[in-house]
Amino acid sequence: MLRFNAYDRGLQNLKQGLIKMGGTVQSRFADAMAALILQDAEKAQAIVESDDVVNDMDYALEDQALGLILLQQPREQDLRVLSSTLRLTKELERIGDYAVNIAVAALALCDCGDYFKPLCDIRKMGEEAANMLHGVLQAYLKSDIDLAMSVAERDDVVDALFESLFNELLGHMQKGPCYVVQASHLSLVARHLERISDHAVNIAEMVFYIETGERRSFRDLKHTGANGITKEAQAKEIGVICCEESRQEQK
Repeated sequence: MLRFNAYDRGLQNLKQGLIKMGGTVQSRFADAMAALILQDAEKAQAIVESDDVVNDMDYALEDQALGLILLQQPREQDLRVLSSTLRLTKELERIGDYAVNIAVAALALCDCGDYFKPLCDIRKMGEEAANMLHGVLQAYLKSDIDLAMSVAERDDVVDALFESLFNELLGHMQKGPCYVVQASHLSLVARHLERISDHAVNIAEMVFYIETGERRSFRDLKHTGANGITKEAQAKEIGVICCEESRQEQK
């Protein structure tokens, strides 16, 4: 009985630890985006220098999960939780790495002077990716597969924003050398944001697997949301909003 209680508490501690790791990654991602938008070199440098924080949490949770597997032969769903935790921590660790990459780009961009364009589109991508990350962590915490699936549907919006922004930045690069450095770094940031949203989808898929035992690729979902609006139309609407914000910021 004592052994079971220790095992049961270990499972709960593991889940709480993963949520804590997720919160840390969210915070670092938000700080990286703030450093980028505000051209705050000090904040960006702090993120780069503390890269080991997320890695250490990853290693600790991995050790906990392996320890629980050795402690007692897990029940079927418990085994799914434990094996999935080993993957979930890696997904969060990769998102943490992308946050560091954004901070590195922010540092480089601090040396490039004022931005040649407002960053409303980058900011919008960041907000979408951050909302997806928050949503999948809530889905994991609440064991909510419907929430996990709804978050995964937002990935098409981020993809469309990335494609639009990348093409715009490529056009700026073709205007002349003075645009190339900034546009190159901003293109990399956009790619990092797109990858963060992909990892959020991976987490959503793992939540679905934990709760159902079924492996499903959410990237096979139809391109139409629950409200009947296509993802392309949603992305187009967001693009119009970004353009309006850009015009307002330029006034």
